[in-house]
Amino acid sequence: MAYENVVVNHEEQYSIITINRPKQMNALNKQTIEELHDALTKLNADENVRAVIITGSGEKAFVAGADIKEFANFNISEGTELAARGHELLFDFVENFNKPVIAAVNGFALGGGLELAMACHIRVASYNAKLGLPETGLGLIPGYGGTQRLARLIGHGRAIEMITTAQMIDAERAHEMGLVNHLYTADELMTEAVNLVKKMLKNSPNALKSAIRSVNAGYRTGIDGYKVEIEEFGKCFGTKDFVEGTTAFLEKRKPSF
Repeated sequence: MAYENVVVNHEEQYSIITINRPKQMNALNKQTIEELHDALTKLNADENVRAVIITGSGEKAFVAGADIKEFANFNISEGTELAARGHELLFDFVENFNKPVIAAVNGFALGGGLELAMACHIRVASYNAKLGLPETGLGLIPGYGGTQRLARLIGHGRAIEMITTAQMIDAERAHEMGLVNHLYTADELMTEAVNLVKKMLKNSPNALKSAIRSVNAGYRTGIDGYKVEIEEFGKCFGTKDFVEGTTAFLEKRKPSF
């Protein structure tokens, strides 16, 4: 599949996905969501890719929201399908990805853009980043998981305030609230995102996958996160990574995963 709105660059053991609609501030339209799904599906299946960084093209925006003109005339059933399809193709897909996904937020992350960043496992941002969920000003609510993931990350009261006021916050405030993990200058952002990935690459890919599944399980209604952790912990004992990791420790050397 040839992509019009997404660029994928493969590096050693990791890949960088750049959403490339600079004239539209990298807004998420139907085609871009489908292209992201296709790219991520291929990266998930590629054993040579152990982590993914998602960012936006240019210096102004990570993703400045959804493409409103695509759904301005939707009815109830069409709006419901829009949200459900987006969850399936992209937002839930990213959250449940078997490899670490880092959002490098290089500017505006609004609406669907912030929802995409929150679906990623870790968020790093540049100091010029602006984050918000402005949907209530359009007569909507966040529909791609924003009401759920924002509350998990920053707490119930802060999430309701951000959503109901539709106000943007700056990068420093986002960092204070735990919405982003680290802040860097615009020039440092991608280098530091890669450095974070390289720290992950030193560890077992099977263990990283189990860790992501276990942490996610704790935020799912009706799922016992502790039980999932026990199961995933047990599975680790059946992997070659466990053999290599424990052998390397006993031999006082660094493991080779």
